[in-house]
Amino acid sequence: MSEAARASVRLLGCLHTLARERGQPSELEVSLPPEGKRADDVARQLGLPLEKIEAVFCNRVVRELDHVLRPGDRVAFVPRGTPGPHRFTLGIYAAGRGEIPEGEAPR
Repeated sequence: MSEAARASVRLLGCLHTLARERGQPSELEVSLPPEGKRADDVARQLGLPLEKIEAVFCNRVVRELDHVLRPGDRVAFVPRGTPGPHRFTLGIYAAGRGEIPEGEAPR
């Protein structure tokens, strides 16, 4: 499969720990169709518990789990409960609550 048909995925926090406990990598590449695939579907494909995921970074922008990931994207799944003011300033809190307006990146 060509490099363009893959996305780079990282697991952060307790999701990283979960992968390591399962003997799986916390950084990997996933194959995506040209039209893309929703982040929650990718999480399911990787066996990640959706209830532990608050948001997803896609190309350095916080998105909700219904965001469509495309080949070539750089992705990181963010667990619930990420501490500190970063939750608000990066938009993780809003993404976890489904409060990011369609087509708009958090500020």
